[in-house]
Amino acid sequence: MQEFVGMVHAVGAVASMVGVLIYHKNLKDYPFRSILFFAQLLHGASGLLDLTFVLRWNLALGVPDAVFVTLEECVSRVVGRVRLMPMMVLSTKLCPPGAEGTFFALLMCIDSLGMLVAKTGGAFVLRALHVTRTDFSNLWLAVLLRNLLRLSALGAIFLVPTADQTDVLLPQDLLSSGSPAAAAGDEEERLLQLGKLTSHTDDDV
Repeated sequence: MQEFVGMVHAVGAVASMVGVLIYHKNLKDYPFRSILFFAQLLHGASGLLDLTFVLRWNLALGVPDAVFVTLEECVSRVVGRVRLMPMMVLSTKLCPPGAEGTFFALLMCIDSLGMLVAKTGGAFVLRALHVTRTDFSNLWLAVLLRNLLRLSALGAIFLVPTADQTDVLLPQDLLSSGSPAAAAGDEEERLLQLGKLTSHTDDDV
């Protein structure tokens, strides 16, 4: 029913905030590579809940569909937030000063392109497995393939720096030359030099 779907999404929104709190209270001091490794591992493992639901194992365990779907939504939202937050922090650490708008627009474009490729690839997989609105016999295979692809992302975890989330990742010369504070300091120094030059000229006159 529509009311139940809305309730599930509302509970999921609350679970998203819980995921942010979990990250803020317990996970923000871990290195980038460690937290992203375990977050991606949990992301792949949480997909097994979908597989359990598709294969109807939840009924064998005595868990009703409504309870199981709500539980799955909560777990997915929490894991998704725990996985997203360090990626956003890492993005801000790698953003050059003065290019925040361009960098954010680039991230949004990459995210949109990834979602488009994922949905298109999923449609081709469902078509290849002959999954339709009336035939779900091979849907479990599509869900299993999705979980394996999630875990395959761990092969690129070596690209993530091992630094802590409080470390500065950009070169110091880039930070000093491009930061607004540095620019303001340079301007203040220039005005000071100009003031000294003017005062010497007035004394001479």
